[in-house]
Order: sequence, then structure tokens, then C-alpha cells
Amino acid sequence: MSERFFLYDDTEDTKTRFVSFMGEHHRYDLAITHTDRHYGKKLVLNIQGSRFAIIGRDDLDEPGYLEHAFQLNEEEASELRDFLYEVI
Repeated sequence: MSERFFLYDDTEDTKTRFVSFMGEHHRYDLAITHTDRHYGKKLVLNIQGSRFAIIGRDDLDEPGYLEHAFQLNEEEASELRDFLYEVI
């Protein structure tokens, strides 16, 4: 068996916020993790959709980013974007 080549193997304390809310078009069940690993960006996990993205304010301004990352339509992504502007 060959030896495993690690690029990194770190343990870090994180802070995670679990939030669930109902929008006009979709229910959102999220885990938002703050870590020093991603240069101030948050790791946002969509628990129901099994999708995640590393998101900063610049990503929220990127057209189509949330739609692609979380497989949402424009209306759903707009609801999520509005919420994430409050917490990121």
C-alpha cells in the first residue's frame, strides 16, 4: 500500500450557527460555520439539499453564484442572498 500524501491535516475550533427559516418560495435549513481557514469567509451548508459553499460578501455580489452553488432558481437565491447579507 502506498503512503498517503497530505496537503494539510489540521484541527481547528469553529463556531457554527444552525438556522432554519421559511421564505416565500423555499424552506432553508442551514449550518453557517465560521473558521479562520477561509480568510473570513463562511462555510454555508444547505442541510436539506446536501450542498455547500464558501461564501464572503464578494460572492454574494457575484451573479449566479448562489443559484449554481445551491441549485436554486432566481427567486429562491434572492431570498437566501438577502438573509446571508445579514450574517456574512
